[in-house]
Amino acid sequence: MQLEARKYVFDIERAARAIASFTAGKTLDDYLADPLLRSGVERQFEIAGEAVNKLAKTSLETARTIRDYRKLIAFRNVLIHGYAEVDDRLVWDLVQSKLPQLLTDLETLAGS
Repeated sequence: MQLEARKYVFDIERAARAIASFTAGKTLDDYLADPLLRSGVERQFEIAGEAVNKLAKTSLETARTIRDYRKLIAFRNVLIHGYAEVDDRLVWDLVQSKLPQLLTDLETLAGS
């Protein structure tokens, strides 16, 4: 893997792990009640989405090893450009359902 691609993978992994750390032991109600938590999670998804976008431009083959990489980029765009319409329950659902999958993909990628 190219050095530049490794940097983007590192950024994606760091953001994903931050989200996991922020949300560990939290519930949907905790998430909905805490604007700082919501902001932190959204910001890390923005970073991950931007890094995936740059990774896809640098090494599409590497980006394709991340399941739903296009959806992560699209989600970043929603967070950035459609911030007034972000559905907090959808964000929480992504944390619960897609974040573990993303972390698994990144671990597999790091091992290759």
